Amino acid sequence: MKILLLGEYSNVHWSLAEALRQLGHDVTVVSNGDFWKGYPCDIRIDRRPGGRIEAVRYLAKVIANFRHFKGYDIVQLINPMFLELKAEHIIPFYRFLRRHNGRVFLDAYGMDYYYLKTCLENRFEYSDVTTYGKFRDIPDNRTAVRDWMNGANGPLNRMIAEDCDGIIGGLWEYYIAYREVFPDKTAYIPFPVAVADTPAERYFSEPDNRIRLFMGIQRTRSQYKGTDILLPILQQLVQEYPDRFELTTVENVPFAEYRLRMRSSDILIDQLFSYTPNMNSLLAMSQGIVVAGGGEEEPYRFIGENELRPIINLPCHEDEVRQTFLDLLNLSAEDLKRMKTDSISYIRKHHDPASVARSYLCFWNR
Repeated sequence: MKILLLGEYSNVHWSLAEALRQLGHDVTVVSNGDFWKGYPCDIRIDRRPGGRIEAVRYLAKVIANFRHFKGYDIVQLINPMFLELKAEHIIPFYRFLRRHNGRVFLDAYGMDYYYLKTCLENRFEYSDVTTYGKFRDIPDNRTAVRDWMNGANGPLNRMIAEDCDGIIGGLWEYYIAYREVFPDKTAYIPFPVAVADTPAERYFSEPDNRIRLFMGIQRTRSQYKGTDILLPILQQLVQEYPDRFELTTVENVPFAEYRLRMRSSDILIDQLFSYTPNMNSLLAMSQGIVVAGGGEEEPYRFIGENELRPIINLPCHEDEVRQTFLDLLNLSAEDLKRMKTDSISYIRKHHDPASVARSYLCFWNR
């Protein structure tokens, strides 16, 4: 099949494209590289900072490329806001894709109207938007409410969701947000993640009695991801136990550098308000790194996993977070080795790229 994957979050589309190509399909990935992260793509359409001149340049580039986006069997959109344009300006491009191609699918991979609505209705005990029934009043969430609930993004999202041929939830939370509204055309398909091609002994090197922690920081999303809560706790623990904890942080670095810097760690510290491991966590697990982040019971039950549960689930309360990390001091070398092994096994079992690609093909062809 001829497949167009439009947009990028956390290297998901490129990883899917590579798996589909291995199965013999013709795949084109078009994206802005997910901004400064610099993920690979076949056609790069990005909008640089600037005023009206840059806006015109970007629009001209979009139009020039879209003329060639015809005749695809499958088009998949990373989000309703799949271009760096205002929602009302995206509508003609969506209609163009619909008119000149086969089937069109929508990814539920991140913030959008249905996910935000589900959070605001307190359908989750906690989320990046609400915790225990209380709105997290931070700039990211105020902007999200303005754009998705009260602005033009919401109507665009609803129009595409109602019109498209299918919707794919990449995480349990996003699937939950869509399945009751569109039960007949929503599917859960996990993200494709390949186990790192690294000598196995790297995963299980003997520790020097220190636990190497790693945290990636997105400068503009620190509050949204809970980094503002996690980082001071970790820094204090390193001060109190310098012979047991080592902390490495990186901020806004490109994907290739981030992946390289992460490889020497034992535990990756990810988002505080997530039920499930996201692409960042899954990438770490594929390299034999234990993840502290989202590992709640409901998603494990949903995928039928009763044995492989290697993620250190982080509670939302600061004192409980601190105690969770203090408990790591009781880990033996064998405990850590087992958790690393289980992390790799979890990726192989639930995120094998070829299996994920076949799930997409099955859903697209349903």
